[in-house]
Amino acid sequence: MKASIVDILKPLNVPVCCLKYSGTAPTYITYFIFNEMGDLFADNEEIVTGYHVQVDIWSKEDYTDIENQLKELMTAAGFKRTYAIELYEEETHIYHKAIRFFYEEVV
Repeated sequence: MKASIVDILKPLNVPVCCLKYSGTAPTYITYFIFNEMGDLFADNEEIVTGYHVQVDIWSKEDYTDIENQLKELMTAAGFKRTYAIELYEEETHIYHKAIRFFYEEVV
């Protein structure tokens, strides 16, 4: 799943990292899976796994275009958007958009 998210977001041309970014780009994306669970079972076997994923845009600039492209790329890949919130990190003066998605994968 982690490699899939990086591949999905490659067209954005900004760094994409799991959990933590340590580079110097003014705009970057981090993501993490905050809930992974069996979503459908048959004969006591998991046949579908559900993934709840949070994708965070961090930027010192206007990130609206990246946000719109990100939502398009994720939904085109089969992710359903479930939640979003805009934040501003006072200590670092960085704009932060957190977007949550849900994805089901047949095992």
